[in-house]
Amino acid sequence: MNTLTLKERNIPLYEDFDVIVVGGGPAGCTAAISAAREGAKTLLIEATTALGGMGTNGLVPSWCPFWDGEKIIYRGLAEEVFTRAKAGIKHVKQDALSWVEIDPEHLKRVYDDLMIEYGVTVLFSTMLCATEVNENGRVEAIIVSNKAGLTAYKAKVYVDCTGDADLVAFSGGEFVKGDDVTGEMQAVTHCFILSNVDTYGYVFGPWLNPKNPDSPVHKIEASGKYHLLDKHVCAKLIGPGSVGFNAGHMNEVDNTDPYSTSKAYMTGRKIAKQYRDALAEFHPEAFGNAFLVNTATLLGVRETRRIVGDYTLTLEDYAERRNFPDEICRNSYYLDIHNPTNLPEDELARRLERLEKVQQYKRGESHGIPYRCLVPRSLENVLVAGRTISVERVVQGSIRVMPVCLAMGEAAGMAAAHALNCDNNVHKVDIDRLRRRLKEENVYIL
Repeated sequence: MNTLTLKERNIPLYEDFDVIVVGGGPAGCTAAISAAREGAKTLLIEATTALGGMGTNGLVPSWCPFWDGEKIIYRGLAEEVFTRAKAGIKHVKQDALSWVEIDPEHLKRVYDDLMIEYGVTVLFSTMLCATEVNENGRVEAIIVSNKAGLTAYKAKVYVDCTGDADLVAFSGGEFVKGDDVTGEMQAVTHCFILSNVDTYGYVFGPWLNPKNPDSPVHKIEASGKYHLLDKHVCAKLIGPGSVGFNAGHMNEVDNTDPYSTSKAYMTGRKIAKQYRDALAEFHPEAFGNAFLVNTATLLGVRETRRIVGDYTLTLEDYAERRNFPDEICRNSYYLDIHNPTNLPEDELARRLERLEKVQQYKRGESHGIPYRCLVPRSLENVLVAGRTISVERVVQGSIRVMPVCLAMGEAAGMAAAHALNCDNNVHKVDIDRLRRRLKEENVYIL
């Protein structure tokens, strides 16, 4: 690939903000709210036209569990978002805590309202393009693109919630990507909604999940007619006659490669249509007249980059339910890995042996996530929240889901505001003060 040297140009520079959060998914939303709540003038930059990430633009139809089997552990702002989201769905019990349905349009308004309430400035349709970094690893400014052209924004502290650690990568920060042997990443899913579903036929018909031996997905596979489909189906009734699907897999998709994702969107739309047709044929009581009303505007990307932080959370940490003196939230989700395995046999055997030692979490069990996992080792004034924090790859399969991302975001935003009193250096944040404030905001930490 050739390179083009741009002529020197002047672009507008905005210096109005203390904290800039890049990425308006669950982690980015709570990071922005938390920073603003601490008194920092905060800007949230989002590439799409709505906040919420996979719960809104991504059409994921349900929340992963918010409890450890005994109590809610994703509290604070995470619980606030969850409670407001449930209030907008009439058929959801307000005390439900596991696999609760999501109405994506209602959830968009929940996030919008929270931004307005806490005084966060939001820029939609704005894409991070580049960063300016000094020799000490301090980000001096970021460059973004939107309808105003190229503009630059300068803050004191930045929070990377892009989902792909873009800000860290563009700033020269250390990261790893995918599997350390094969480079492969977890499969992606393109979620969708079917409407005009017979609600009675769906609710009282066979459970679509492949764990059900009577699920239509087994007949669909046996038919051999729908070549793009596999047995991965999670479905939820999200509204009258409307079922949201997190279904199907696409392998070898890299969300940091625009060519790769562009091809995946096209394939994903074909997968959604095949599911509609297959379910109409093999489960006509519910889906005989179903209509494919929407496919997601975001791919369901499970992993790309992970930062190299001041600490890397390991499988042993997860297995031993470890607590940490600097933990900023708790997590109890299982190791949920959607991954093709192209490993050499000896490496596969070694990993399986490690995994066999990990006992499934019991009621009331969880592990801590240290603040150090949110801190890029080689950058001074950048924090990270979401699926790209510093963890071993197998553990990323647990911490990548929305409830824990909400919890991480609240801590990252609060820490970013606190760093304003520490020469804007996120490595120098007073952990005792941070944890005390988190507890005051009802965050669950030990």
